[in-house]
Amino acid sequence: MFLFYLVRRRSNIVKEMEKMKNKREEKRAQISEIRTKRAQEFDSSCPNWEFAQMIKEFRATLDCQPISITDPIEEHRICVCVRKRPLNKQELLKKECDVITVPSKSVLLVHEPKQKVDLTKYLETQAFRFDFSFDESSSNEMVYRFTARPLVETIFEGGKATCFAYGQTGSGKTHTMGGDFSGRAQNASKGIYAFASQDVFLLLNQPRYRSQDLEVYVTFFEIYNGKVFDLLNKKAKLRVLEDGKQQVQVVGLQERQVSCAEDVIRMIEMGSACRTSGQTFANASSSRSHACFQIILRRRGKLLGKFSLVDLAGNERGADTSSADRQTRMEGAEINKSLLALKECIRALGQNKSHTPFRESKLTQVLRDSFIGTNSRTCMIAMISPGMSSCEYTLNTLRYADRVKELSPHNGGGETQNQMETENEETETSGEGSGHNLSKDEEEDISPHMFNFREAMSQISEREEKVVEQLRELRQRMMTELDYLLGITEQPDYDLETFLSRAKDFVEASSRKLLSVRGMLVPVSD
Repeated sequence: MFLFYLVRRRSNIVKEMEKMKNKREEKRAQISEIRTKRAQEFDSSCPNWEFAQMIKEFRATLDCQPISITDPIEEHRICVCVRKRPLNKQELLKKECDVITVPSKSVLLVHEPKQKVDLTKYLETQAFRFDFSFDESSSNEMVYRFTARPLVETIFEGGKATCFAYGQTGSGKTHTMGGDFSGRAQNASKGIYAFASQDVFLLLNQPRYRSQDLEVYVTFFEIYNGKVFDLLNKKAKLRVLEDGKQQVQVVGLQERQVSCAEDVIRMIEMGSACRTSGQTFANASSSRSHACFQIILRRRGKLLGKFSLVDLAGNERGADTSSADRQTRMEGAEINKSLLALKECIRALGQNKSHTPFRESKLTQVLRDSFIGTNSRTCMIAMISPGMSSCEYTLNTLRYADRVKELSPHNGGGETQNQMETENEETETSGEGSGHNLSKDEEEDISPHMFNFREAMSQISEREEKVVEQLRELRQRMMTELDYLLGITEQPDYDLETFLSRAKDFVEASSRKLLSVRGMLVPVSD
């Protein structure tokens, strides 16, 4: 009896296993049929056609209502928005799929491709919310209308306004700010720089401002490797100093007076042609400097308002510069350092903090007056690339912009907690500056070895300033002494013994001074 029970039980187990096996085979057949059907419906020559089909099916379930020109313009002290560019020629040739969806005027979705252990492909969709989201059909005019245009009137009221374009290289920052480019040729009239200038002159001709004796000036400079260069004056190197009133002055920066929008466009094209660019792993022709175009209003010579429009250098991860030469790695370190400092300053502005860590980088130091005062307004345009190969860069850009946005006063939920976290950070970094206290996400963004470059860059900059100062002083002394010695030889009856003795003292003193400078020129190892 017991034996019969065991045989019967075993046969039931075999039947169950056969059922499970049949179900598995049926499921595999169904999946194979679905894949075959999808492959017939979609371009199977596309390397990631399965992900592309999933995204297409997901979008079919959405009721998309993108931003339109008739939507109301909302005013914020800090406005953070995102712009998606279309797939470019290289991405279309590679048949890359578009992983970004903009379902509404304030929401953006990223469909991140994933793969399970059993090699099943799936999408992980992440949602981000900003003040405005622009899809690939949005023109520069549309972006300007909702971002920089509301800030123009601020400068007529004695305020400071700043608009930043942020994102990875090749995401469309320079196109958005500077206009259409065809090779080296630029149509600057289609960029935010020009649109803002046109609106400034439109306001200037209105009755309420026409009688105020207002004059318009522009400056255009770049910040490259922590150094400032004047793009409207043959790329002359400038010094950034703080005066006795703790006001930051860019010594030698030329302000060019302009009388119409056409004058401004000529200045933009002239300055853009001088801007520093270079090759990175992420982009063959990347802007390696921050370009800052400023529109300045003066009343009877006194500063009334200032609008700073900044095309930031392309942000790279540490991994993308690790295989490059030292110059490129140091560029990347300086860029990331300034971008983190910029975020901290915008956060401080959003929370009305008494302390703004503007000394953390040359970029924030130069823009110091844009982060202080009750009448300061800021807009950040986060630029993203839609291709699947750029997905990780895109997520980094969106997280950066989201960390700025989450502390905005008009964001509501989560503000109290974040404010407490920021206050704790400030307490921990008292006397050091918050640029050295980075979150885990920020550490991942720039990678561990990039911190070494950040520190190296700071040390090199300090050392460079000291060496340059000493060399200037030495040149002045040497020129004075040389002029005196050569002047002696012009006299018909000069004392040869006195001349030789003084010349010997001059050479020995100069050698000692040069050797002391040489001691500061210790090479930095790779």
